[in-house]
Amino acid sequence: MDALDKIVEDATVGLIRRAVTQLPRDVIAALEAARAAEPDAGAGRELDIMIANVREAGKCTLPMCQDTGVPVFFVKLGHSRLPDLEGALARAVRRATAEVPLRRNVVDPLTRANTGDNTGVKMPYITYAPGDQDYVEITFMPKWAGSENMSALGMLNPSDGVAGVRRFVVDAVVRAEGKPCPPAIVGVGIGGSADACLAMAKKALLRPVGSRNPEPAYARLERDLLELINATGIGPMGLGGRTTALAVHVERADCHTASLPVGVNLQCYAARRATMRVYYADGRVVYGGD
Repeated sequence: MDALDKIVEDATVGLIRRAVTQLPRDVIAALEAARAAEPDAGAGRELDIMIANVREAGKCTLPMCQDTGVPVFFVKLGHSRLPDLEGALARAVRRATAEVPLRRNVVDPLTRANTGDNTGVKMPYITYAPGDQDYVEITFMPKWAGSENMSALGMLNPSDGVAGVRRFVVDAVVRAEGKPCPPAIVGVGIGGSADACLAMAKKALLRPVGSRNPEPAYARLERDLLELINATGIGPMGLGGRTTALAVHVERADCHTASLPVGVNLQCYAARRATMRVYYADGRVVYGGD
């Protein structure tokens, strides 16, 4: 085994532990802001419980939710290549399953036979992006079923326009009700192709909560969607209130003149993610926030 691959493996076990036990600061801040602005007593109580839960999980270094999801990695490659990066990530998932521990969630889709260690055919799921920096950047996002099962794909008519996009996204959130454990972060992908818009919707969940798309029209759509979704009254855990979503993040790609693809991917209030960089020259590991 290459020495750098072993460093990546060991560091990824730590990355997974961070992701499932420590909520990012921006998510905690969004939950606290939502609590301060929530007038409904029942909704406020639910938000208090959520905030207490994530803080206790961080103190105890234990998963904040019994569903630790399936392992999803986003990898930004640098100017060098690791001989066995996929192997290193899979070994790290197996170790983390036993050491953190993680719930054993990965099964064959038809037989439902459990692999026992959260790895399997095309699992962990890895998305690669090219880069020319002197490190490999790895982001881990455990994706649990309550939110993932509420994903939605719409191949709208171009004539549906912005109003159609708004309607489709809000309808997807309304159909989900309390299943994705709101307040949710709503990832939206617009354009590209059927698979590309869903991939953009999931990647949008990695953005800091409340960040805005740099294009004014899409930033305006994010604000409009957040207002519309919070006006549904679904509220925390689907029990009512004004806080149904913490944020809406929209990503877009150009598309065919005859298409208007829209993808929606939801993340629960425990929007878990963690990032690290491993430097090629000396094997130094820097976790996000370090």
